[in-house]
Amino acid sequence: MTSTEIGDAIASGVDIGILPVGATEQHGPHLATGTDFFSAETIALRAAEITPALVLPVIPYGCSLGHTDAWPGTLSLHPATLTQVVMEVSRWALRSGLKKLLFLSGHYTNAPCLGSAILQLRYEEPEARFRTLDLWGISPRCHALYTRDAEDFHANRGETSLLMHLAPDMVRPDKIFDVPDVTPGLVWSYPMPRTTPTGIVGRPSEASAEDGLMMTETVVEDLAAWLAKAAAEEWPVIPPGP
Repeated sequence: MTSTEIGDAIASGVDIGILPVGATEQHGPHLATGTDFFSAETIALRAAEITPALVLPVIPYGCSLGHTDAWPGTLSLHPATLTQVVMEVSRWALRSGLKKLLFLSGHYTNAPCLGSAILQLRYEEPEARFRTLDLWGISPRCHALYTRDAEDFHANRGETSLLMHLAPDMVRPDKIFDVPDVTPGLVWSYPMPRTTPTGIVGRPSEASAEDGLMMTETVVEDLAAWLAKAAAEEWPVIPPGP
């Protein structure tokens, strides 16, 4: 979009911006390292076609420190760096006229950084509204689809199916290898090399393009519904004090 087109969209009443935040990291031997940012950006763009919103350029790097350097291909930001990048992009987006910003994450451990950014932005910009959502946290049925084969999933059935449908060139079917989730019931949080030999957690062998089509339609539909509800939501009515 050009600057004029962005201004016209905002003048017409589109005041929600979606900032996709992904990661560039290993996804086992069968998925491309851009899985998380590609998924977040693609879902955001498709949902914005249903419920109007402006999709900001994706941030392709996330907080992937838990992957360590055990496998090639991970490029991670430190938590404070990602928080700062999101805040600076958001400040400029607000100056363009947006009033509401959704941080749509395709990577699990981006959440603390995005939450920290919101805490600071709400203080700086009290007339704006902010929210963070993971792709699998958009709705209960999205969560159920992503976690069918693993609660602490990675490069699993859901992520693999999604790419088999959206970008089959990012998938190496002959390299798929199932790894069970060993984290349920554990007390501590562990880096990935302590929980998987390959970077996979789940059963990507169950993935298919047909499953990916169903997932895509579900996630896009539920995000579009979320955007519609968010667009219509008024500020809370503060009850009278004592």
